Parts: sequence; structure tokens; C-alpha cells
Amino acid sequence: MSSGKAKLSEEEMKAYRVQGFTCTNCAAIFENNVKELPGVQDAKVNFGASKVYVKGTTTIEELEKAGAFENLKIRDEKEQRVEREPFWKQKENIKVYISALLLVVSWFLGEQYGEEHVLPTIGYAASILIGGYSLFIKGLKNLSRLNFDMNTLMTIAIIGAAIIGEWGEGATVVILFAISEALERYSMDKARQSIESLMDIAPKEALIRRGNEEMMIHVDDIQVGDIMIVKPGQKLAMDGIVVKGTSTLNQAAITGESVPVTKTTNDEVFAGTLNEEGLLEVKVTKRVEDTTLSKIIHLVEEAQAERAPSQAFVDKFAKYYTPAIVILALLIAVVPPLFGGDWSQWIYQGLAVLVVGCPCALVVSTPVAVVTAIGNAAKNGVLIKGGIHLEEAGHLKAIAFDKTGTLTKGIPAVTDIVTYGRNENELMTITAAIEKGSQHPLASAIMRKAEENGLKFNEVTVEDFQSITGKGVKAKINNEMYYVGSPNLFEELHGSISSDRKEKIADMQTQGKTVMVLGTEKEILSFIAVADEMRESSKEVIGKLNNMGIETVMLTGDNQRTATAIGKQVGVSDIKADLLPEDKLNFIKELREKHQSVGMVGDGVNDAPALAASTVGVAMGGAGTDTALETADIALMSDDLSKLPYTIKLSRKALIIIKQNITFSLAIKLVALLLVMPGWLTLWIAIFADMGATLLVTLNSLRLLKIKE
Repeated sequence: MSSGKAKLSEEEMKAYRVQGFTCTNCAAIFENNVKELPGVQDAKVNFGASKVYVKGTTTIEELEKAGAFENLKIRDEKEQRVEREPFWKQKENIKVYISALLLVVSWFLGEQYGEEHVLPTIGYAASILIGGYSLFIKGLKNLSRLNFDMNTLMTIAIIGAAIIGEWGEGATVVILFAISEALERYSMDKARQSIESLMDIAPKEALIRRGNEEMMIHVDDIQVGDIMIVKPGQKLAMDGIVVKGTSTLNQAAITGESVPVTKTTNDEVFAGTLNEEGLLEVKVTKRVEDTTLSKIIHLVEEAQAERAPSQAFVDKFAKYYTPAIVILALLIAVVPPLFGGDWSQWIYQGLAVLVVGCPCALVVSTPVAVVTAIGNAAKNGVLIKGGIHLEEAGHLKAIAFDKTGTLTKGIPAVTDIVTYGRNENELMTITAAIEKGSQHPLASAIMRKAEENGLKFNEVTVEDFQSITGKGVKAKINNEMYYVGSPNLFEELHGSISSDRKEKIADMQTQGKTVMVLGTEKEILSFIAVADEMRESSKEVIGKLNNMGIETVMLTGDNQRTATAIGKQVGVSDIKADLLPEDKLNFIKELREKHQSVGMVGDGVNDAPALAASTVGVAMGGAGTDTALETADIALMSDDLSKLPYTIKLSRKALIIIKQNITFSLAIKLVALLLVMPGWLTLWIAIFADMGATLLVTLNSLRLLKIKE
């Protein structure tokens, strides 16, 4: 979604939710009808999300009038979702029952009095009118505009069948058509529910304290800075920062992580997550429309409006295909009788070709698969920002990973402590006390380790603290001068380091660790090795991707030695070290020349250029970082790489299903058209071929809901 388009839909256009869309074609007709309303300058329908965006002024009544041909219901975007009637009770389906009953009765009457009798004919005619009146209205309207869609073709076929006396078959066709439309509505609703269910995740009200008063307030009226009280077992209604209390939160709804996360003062929390055990007081930091959950829903809906490449191809194909079918049907009906064929037989064949030719299954083949896959991914904590990215992810041949913060945690941690002659805890306390004054990133790792070991380094008095530029620090404790710094500092200080200790340092450095030394002017007291910790999931994920036949490359600004150590540990197929951000960008471009389709996984901030240059940019940790949500094509909402193989699997499956759908819907039409040659094609077969194809394509797409991690 280009930002220009997104802005247009948010700032200038008002969004409404639409209920009752059955096919992409109806959505397009509705869009045109809305554009023609007085006061409306522009309109855009998003079929996947069932929304219409309107620029200009209009009312819900006007919009419902524009959608009357489909009996569409419109409501304001913010309005609560009304409970839907059960499927079998829906008004559109009741006419199907009456019509089917009339068809069966007429068929018995026909058996009784003969097909030519007036009673069965009246019964069939009534069945056609009740079951198909809305179809005829649409069809005749379209015919007057020379717009040949499904309804137009069906209308011509059924009226034609009645004219040549095939009343019973005309009525059967109407019923089959109505049943298939009902089933199509049902399966489209099923695909859309995955998004509707996202909307119901966060409560619509919250308990807010203002001053000394506590009150339940609707989320639209909650302001930034309000204090929200969340009891155990409740879901959070808003994003915010914990100001009081400690609890574990289940964040599965947002990040897809099933393991609850502990949250305490100053931690960020998200709307839609479940508070499991403690009472929390949360200061609201975002308005309801800006919460991470709202962003996710908005992005998923926008993603479904974005056309996948195969959908664009299908739409273009259908544009030329339908008129071609109408001409073919006309030729079949008219040409053979001119050379002595039976008029009614060939007109009947022509009508059957019209019905077979409906491009319904073809048009639905891609959007249903895309909507279903994107909905499934969103539920699993993966945001795919458009059909195009879904398809591209399925084509990936190589994936580049940023090292720090992606394959590793991005936080240095103490891995080894080697002491010479004195107690480890005593030496660790001295080191942490001195490092407290240092700004070095590795200092925080040492202080964290001392805290974990319960060492009281804050109570130690440090005097004469001094930084030795580029090498380390020195300070006095108990009147003794200590130095903490790189091995080079001690080489200078002592003249040399003994060979066995040098070997120990080299050994740790080969493992990708940074070694810091604590000592005095005379002796070395301890080595502390610090390294950026690997993520638990990295090795497994890289293994899975390698098994899928994807080349994995690690990119890092770190030195070659550290990079090689970590790369070997993780199992990537290639390692590139000492890279600046622009080097990463150039390397991605090189990879693209080699493989065409290349993914890049980063944490979204310093990797933005490389993410943009890749075919598919994947950002880590989308839940807390706006940058990740904005710059990437796919965002893994939890800081968890294990969602990556699942995403690739889902995308590949979606590609297979889209190909199956397109091939199947065209093949079935071809077979039915070949039946015209010997004159075997009946309206029955035609309807079954068309409706059967549409249903199978839709059901085939719904298989994407089953794909799990």
C-alpha cells in the first residue's frame, strides 16, 4: 500500500462496513453506484475487508440504496458489529427453500399429468420467479447497459430456456444458482471472519480512574494519560505503560506467542492482550484508533484490497473472456441451424454455453485464497501487508538476516569468567563497581551479571575514576588502583602477557566473544568474556529454511571473526561481515541479480534501506515498533523468528492453491465446452460446471485456514 493511497483513505475518505457482498463483480457494481451518488466525489470498495471508502458527503440510507441490488447493509466503521442471524435463517436463503419446494411439487405434477400440462408449467414459472427475481432484475439492468456479467448471462439463459419450452430445466438452473450463491456467501463470510474476530479481541469499554473516581468508559472516550485498571482475567482495552502492579500477560492475540510474558512497572502493554494473574494500573499512551491492534486490523484490511499479481492477471483475462463467450454462444445458436440443424436444439446448446462461460470461479480463484491466507497469518502473529507480498514470499530463493537483534538478542551478556588467585564474587564486585561509571555498552552486561549474582557493587566506594580513551578505565578501590579494559591495555601496562593467558584470550575471541581484563599495575586478576547471545530459535529456524531449499545469508557490521563464530553456530549458508548500512543495501541488490527473489529480515530501524531493497522485507518485533510496521512488507509481531518458516510455508501453499484454482476453473469450462460438439451439453451440466467450480475453488482456498506453525 503506497502511503499516498493510505493517507487518502484515512484522512479524506470516510469508511463504512458493508454486509452482504457475494462476489467481486457485485462489489465493483456497488462501487460504481456509490460514485454516481450526488455529493460523492470518489469511492473505493475493499472486497476482502467488506468496506467502502467514500470521499464527499452521503448518508447510510443513500449507500444502502446504491447497494439495494444486492440487499447490502451498511454501517459506520466504528459501530459495533451486529450479531448475524444464523446462516439458514437469512432472508436471502428463505426464497431458495420456497423455490425448491415449488420445483419438487411441479416435478411430481409433471410426472402425474405429463410435462406439457399447464399445472407443472405454472409451478416451474413460479419457482423461476421466486428463486430468480433478484437475479433477473440485476441481469436485465446489466443487459440494458451491455454489461455481460454472471447475472446477465444467467438471465438470458433462463429466459431462453422458457421460450424454447424447457421450463423444468430453467427452474432447476435457478435453484442451483441460488444454492450456490448462498454457499458462496457462506464461505466468503467464513474467510472474512478471521478479520472480524481480530476486531472483537479488545474490549469496547474499560475501567478508568480519573481523580478519585473509577468509572466504565467506552474506548472512544478514553484519553491519552488516563489510568486504566485491569483486573485478573480481563483483557486490556488500550495500549499503555504499566504504572503499578506486576502480572503475566498472554499476548497471543497480538504477537502470536502462546507463552505469557511478565509485565511490571514501565513495561509497554497492548490492547487485546489478556491479564492473567495480577491487578495492573496502566497509563494509556495511545488513542483507540492508534493502538497496535487497530494498526494491525487496518493493515490487514488494506492488504486484502491490494491486488495480488495473479488476481490482476485474472481480472484482465475475465474482461476479454466474457464478451468472447457471448459471441461464441451466439454463433453456436445461429450457425448450425442455418446449415440445416434443429433451431431449438442449437439455441439450447448456445444457452448452455452462456452458463458455462460465466467467469465466476475464475474471478473468485485468487481473492478468496489471499483473504484467507492473510487472515490466518494475522491470527498467528504475522502481518502480511498485501497479496503481492504473500505471493512473493512463496517465490523466495534466498533470505538475508541482520545479525544483531535478529539472529541474536542484541543484548551483550557475560559468558565466561576466568579468575587468577582471588575469589570470583569479590573480583566481579570490583569490576561492576568500576564499570558503573563507564559508558561502554559492555559495562551494562557486567553490571547485569553482578545483579543476577546478588553482588552489592553499589555499596563499594570508587575513587579517582578515569577513562583511558579507547582502551578501558581505571579507578581506586580500598586505596588500590584497578584497571578494566582490553587485553591491549595490559600489554602496554605490563609489557607483555604470558603465553598461556594469551592463548586463553585468543580461544575466547575465536568463539566470537569480546574479552575484558581486570587487573592492577602488576598482575592480571580475571578475564570476563562478553558476547551477544543467540536467540534460542535461530538455529532451528535457519535449519528449517535450509531444508526448504532457501539460501540463508547473515549480514553484520561486526568483525569477520565474531561473525564466523556466530554464523557457524547458527548454520547459515553464507556470512558477510564488516558491513555498513549501504553495504547491506548493495549486497541485497547483488543477491537479487543472482536469485530474483530475495527476502531480508531485520529489526526495522537501521535495516530500513535493505528491507526496502529486498523483494520481501520482513521486520522483527512489530508489536512495539512503528518503524517495523511501516517499512516492512511482512512484520513478525513477536520478536520470534520461528514464525518465518510458517510464513514461507503458508505463502507457498497459497501459491499452489491459487494455481490449482485458476487451472481447475479453466479446465472445467473447457471440458463443458467440448461437450457442445456432440450436442451433449445440458443446462444442468452447465450450471454444475460453473457453480461446482466456484464452490470447489472457494473450499480449496479455505484449506489455507488449516496451516499451522
